[in-house]
Amino acid sequence: MSKKMAIIATKGTLDMAYPPLILASTAAALGWDVQIFFTFYGLQLLRKDLSGVAISPLANPAMPMPVPMPVLVSALPGMEAMATSMMKAKIKSKGVASLEELRDLCVEAEVKFIACQMTVDLFEFKTSEFIDGIEYGGAATFMKFAGETDVCLFI
Repeated sequence: MSKKMAIIATKGTLDMAYPPLILASTAAALGWDVQIFFTFYGLQLLRKDLSGVAISPLANPAMPMPVPMPVLVSALPGMEAMATSMMKAKIKSKGVASLEELRDLCVEAEVKFIACQMTVDLFEFKTSEFIDGIEYGGAATFMKFAGETDVCLFI
């Protein structure tokens, strides 16, 4: 019987989008049965258009920057856009897969994506905003699978 991994994705920022998708695609490539439950801001990762996924240098003190930046500078207008642009350029220059590519790898590897129905309703999202092939369900849907897993992660 293959191993199982459950992941709860709660963040929709660029830096927090990579861990669940990398771990899920890797586990699926190893033959594991994988599900990701996307809730609250993690739902952003299921949107058709990922171009708005950004990174914030504010409250992210471990973020490596070319020059040390005081927290106050991180709060200035335009800093989020600059940090996002720099990170996306670094990702591309190092040959790291884009979020779209990682998400497509997960879909191809049959990682099951579950969108939290409560959060979809809470934020008044339309299902047309999300990629095709995802399931909508609540915590009970996810817990049924998570209770049988070898690895369960909260990201």
